[in-house]
Amino acid sequence: MESALAPLDCLLPAAALRACADGGANRLYHVTEGSQDSFLPDYISGDFDSIQPEVKEYYKVKGCELIETMDQDLTDFTKCLQILQKKIEKKGLQVDVIVTLGGLEGRFDHIMASVNTLFHATKIMPLPVIVIQECSLIYLLQPGKHKLHVDTGLEGDWCGLIPVGNPCESVTTTGLKWNLTNQMLKFGTLVSTSNTYDNSGIVTIETDKPLLWTMSIKI
Repeated sequence: MESALAPLDCLLPAAALRACADGGANRLYHVTEGSQDSFLPDYISGDFDSIQPEVKEYYKVKGCELIETMDQDLTDFTKCLQILQKKIEKKGLQVDVIVTLGGLEGRFDHIMASVNTLFHATKIMPLPVIVIQECSLIYLLQPGKHKLHVDTGLEGDWCGLIPVGNPCESVTTTGLKWNLTNQMLKFGTLVSTSNTYDNSGIVTIETDKPLLWTMSIKI
């Protein structure tokens, strides 16, 4: 229970908005058992085919907004981000990053749907969206050069660069144990997994196509 609550304890107090995507409300409800009132979402959205009736009723009574979204062409995660962006704009909120807890365990098709949502997110909002599940973090790097600070003490041992959705014709890195220099990353050829850091504290990545960064974290 303590390890499950740790990211909530760290992130929710500072969050400008808190949201659950459908069945994510079940997870929030059960993992915060005994202290649900301290972790209420601002809204829950989705087609509500996964949220348990008693969980839905609990959050409804507590005043959480329930937003039904029936579009089956997009996942509940993607639709939740669409609503989030509209609320950020309407309220004029200053938001630096969207942090998503969950979405990287269980069914493989659901995991890939979470990755796909990161591609959708680039068209929905201008903000970076990261996904965290237990010891894993993923973030979709856009074409260009990126500088990552990996000296916070929260980093684990491993990291990787995954060319999901398209090959990357040219990737150059610094700060990794096994760096890349204008190399192609492509399924069936080279994919950077089980990499690690060179202790410089900074990783730079330059890519010509969207590229998924993944790393282990300590929570």
